[in-house]
Amino acid sequence: MESRLKVLRVFKALHRTRLNVFKEDDRALAAGRQKINEEFRKNMYETSGENIEKMIKMAADVEKVLRHSVVQMEHVGDALLLRPREDLLLENVPYCDTPRKKS
Repeated sequence: MESRLKVLRVFKALHRTRLNVFKEDDRALAAGRQKINEEFRKNMYETSGENIEKMIKMAADVEKVLRHSVVQMEHVGDALLLRPREDLLLENVPYCDTPRKKS
């Protein structure tokens, strides 16, 4: 029963991340939904606890990569327009000539 909850949790997390990462891109949203559902359906009848844990770990890793590494780009004429999400933007630390003291 516990592994079922883990599977549902990672399934929902993948779909939420898909909605956030591919916002306003209907084609990518549909393809992502289809692929996530297809992969989970393909392994629906897996009974080995070890294999289930491996697949849960892989799905969680995929969700993490999507959330932290994928950015949207849009064709605008001959150029590409980068559309980063707020959570991907890091605070820029200015260059400092004097090294910081370690605490």
